[in-house]
Order: sequence, then C-alpha cells, then structure tokens
Amino acid sequence: MNVGAVPAGEKPTFGKLVAPQLYAPNHQHFFCVRMDTNVDGSNNSVLEEHTVALPAGPENPYGNAFYVQSTLLTTEQEAQQDTDPHSAKTWKVINPEVLNPVTGEPVSYQLMTGNNALPFAQDSSSYLQRAGFTKHHVWVTPYHPDERYPAGDYPNQHAGGAGLPAWTQANRSIEGTDIVLWHTIGVHHVARIEDWPVMPVTSTGFMLRPNGFFTQSPALDVAPPMNHDEHCNHQ
Repeated sequence: MNVGAVPAGEKPTFGKLVAPQLYAPNHQHFFCVRMDTNVDGSNNSVLEEHTVALPAGPENPYGNAFYVQSTLLTTEQEAQQDTDPHSAKTWKVINPEVLNPVTGEPVSYQLMTGNNALPFAQDSSSYLQRAGFTKHHVWVTPYHPDERYPAGDYPNQHAGGAGLPAWTQANRSIEGTDIVLWHTIGVHHVARIEDWPVMPVTSTGFMLRPNGFFTQSPALDVAPPMNHDEHCNHQ
C-alpha cells in the first residue's frame, strides 16, 4: 500500500492507521472488461433482469412471492446500468434469432457480477474526467474497431470525456446487432491493520454463465470417473 506519516496521537480522516504514526489512505481500484460477444451468431441484444417482490395480498398470502422482470435494452444510454442488491439486477446477452427448443426463449449468456463499488470522486476531479467509464458497472455499444479502450486511447493526455462517455452520446442502437459488453469492476479498499506490512491477496471478478443456452445441464455429458481398481487392472 501507499502509506504516509501522521503526527503522534492523530487519527487520519481519509485513511486508516496501520502502524504507529503510519496510515494508508482510502482508495479504489477500477477495472473494465471489454467483451465482444458472439452468442450463437453476431446479432445479439441485452436483457436487463431484476427481481420484483409481489405485494402482500390474495396472490401472495404468505408474503414471500417474487418474479423476474425482463427489459430489452435498445440504445447505448439505456444500457448504462449499475448493480443493485435490492433487485438482484443482472444482464443477459441474447440472440433473438435463435430460440432454445425447451423454453422457446432466446439463447443467452448471463453476466454474473461480484462485489462492486462506484467511484466516490467528484465529476470535477481529474480522475473522473478521464475515467468516466467508472460511473457505471455495465455499458453496451455496437461494435466499432476503433473503440477498444473504455477511457479512450490516451487518458493521461486528453482533456477528459473520451472513451465510453463520448461514444455513447450518439445513443446508437444496440438491438439485434454485433455488440460489445463492457463490465466495470470497482474494488473499494479501506485499509486494515492486517494489510500491513504484507498485504494479503484481494480477489475480484465476474462470471459469464449459460442461461437457456443448452437444453440440459452440460455436466450430463461429462464422462464418469474411472474406477481406480479397473484402472489398476488395465496396467
């Protein structure tokens, strides 16, 4: 960690003490993953799904019923989305032209987000002007070969606003086309005394999992494990 010194007896406001008169400032790490999707073909779309609790009443006598509501994201600005634990929000990349024979719904892969955070920097900060992609956890753009880096080509040199914030101002269509899914991961690090002087590993990430892509569990095609006794007999 990047540490600094403080006077004896002083408790830092913007960080945590990790040793006598030594503190580590509060900070965040951000990563953005660019995924040029191709789910059963190049014409893809994105569904936002969130869970809705049914109000108590005759249709929900025990007060524990809930359902999933799906919304097709049709433009870049609609697709600027954030995680929400209150609604278990998630996103699916679908191919509307290919239907699952069991469900009759489009085949899809689902973005499974992990722990995440949004930036605490102000819009006027140099950081947020150059890394505006961190304002949202999910972005979707139509594929363009020149749009490769979420902060633009030269984030330390440009005046700000380049990359995803600039591209999505056009509010292009992202429905049934070759799309790119961008996932921003924010790691919020408020230091612990256990992080110093040797910081343990901190992990983060996400997962893409099939959701209605196959007709059954893919694990059913896995060969059974070889019996150890049979293996020895074959030697």
